[in-house]
Amino acid sequence: MDRVAFHNQRIKRVCDFINGHLDQNITLEQLSDIAACSKYHFHRIFKSFMGLSAIQFVLLARMKRASFRLAFEPEQSITDIAYEAHFESPEAFSRAFTRIFGQSPSQFRNQPEWQSWHSKYEFNPPINGERIVEVKVVDFNEKEVALIEHRGSPRRVLDTAAKFISWRKTTGLSPVKTSETFGIPYSDPNDTADDEFRFDICGTHKGAVPDNGYGVKAGLIPGGRCAVAQHKGSHDRIGDTVYYLYQQWLPESGEQLRDFPCFFQYLNFVHEVDEWELLTNVYLPLK
Repeated sequence: MDRVAFHNQRIKRVCDFINGHLDQNITLEQLSDIAACSKYHFHRIFKSFMGLSAIQFVLLARMKRASFRLAFEPEQSITDIAYEAHFESPEAFSRAFTRIFGQSPSQFRNQPEWQSWHSKYEFNPPINGERIVEVKVVDFNEKEVALIEHRGSPRRVLDTAAKFISWRKTTGLSPVKTSETFGIPYSDPNDTADDEFRFDICGTHKGAVPDNGYGVKAGLIPGGRCAVAQHKGSHDRIGDTVYYLYQQWLPESGEQLRDFPCFFQYLNFVHEVDEWELLTNVYLPLK
């Protein structure tokens, strides 16, 4: 193993540990031990790979969870969110949140600036050099859905998601607990101009969708053969699983693609579980 891959492996272990232990006290000494590296060198190695210190990474990981709590769990008080993020007081949390995101927690709760928020997370932890992904070929049943189209920057998809969540809550249609939730990207967000990007957010729903002020309408996800792989972890890295299907599995499988985009089924949600526990089925439609 070369030195870069060796350090990649160390940093990944540390990032995985942080994301899986946000509720615990995390120290630099502890992270150094996990990296099997002297604490005198660990922080420099981590920063050289990630562009920020390990302790800053811990803070941003907790703030990320707090952001989703604020935006999507209005029943959670800011005080509770502050203590969950390991702040000694709501005031200290508010100062730190405002310093990082340029909005106070209450401002963010009322009108989150997701585009600016995304800029604080423009770093990617290393991944394992060799990915092992289980892929199955299944018959996907046609789904009648209610959907909302997101048009524009991928960084603003969460604004559209919030509208869909509000529609679900206010109408009682397509309830999240008993309905399936899907996302359909019509192109690669990394290679598509903002004004050409489209992403549909869907929930299973039978029958007509009543007129509404949210822009939600009826739609259909067609049935047919699909390759499916489960992505575990942050939606920010879902492209890793998508690219695996296209670049490695598809050429080796001999299968041919159907004229419908790949799509995602969200098995849980970031305001319900920590990011590392997220489970998403990635479907690749086949002929």
